[in-house]
Amino acid sequence: MMTRADLMPGEPVLVSACLLGIYCRYDGRCESDERVMSLAERHTLIPVCPEQLGGLPTPREAVELSRGRALARNGADLTEAFRRGAAQVEAIARLTGARVAVLQPRSPSCGIGVVYDGSFSGTRIAGHGMLAEALEKMGLLLLDPDDLDCSADAHLPFCRR
Repeated sequence: MMTRADLMPGEPVLVSACLLGIYCRYDGRCESDERVMSLAERHTLIPVCPEQLGGLPTPREAVELSRGRALARNGADLTEAFRRGAAQVEAIARLTGARVAVLQPRSPSCGIGVVYDGSFSGTRIAGHGMLAEALEKMGLLLLDPDDLDCSADAHLPFCRR
């Protein structure tokens, strides 16, 4: 398994497209993050939106994970679209040689370690989104934007200087 110290300058990094200012979130917004954008100074950033790659439109219904299924607020089961999108991002990772992904927190696709519980009540639980789980199985290092705050690790290649 790769660690933060293994990332070399110039390496490709998969990034949730919404974190780069691309309007692809379920609600049609983006959440541009300067910490993520600054990675472009040292790495080739590869924007990905697994939900769009899986065939879903923007905007779209909110989705949460429940017992391994991606369920929309309106009750639609979007699991297959989420799986297709994750498979497409896996292919992009293989094609580009990316070993790291910076992903949108709490997303049913991209969330790392914490996702919403499927009740649409705002309750968070431990777990990964579908893409994060697939990329972890591939051995990629998964980071969220908070992991890029590097005050204690300024020597690492992805940290801002």
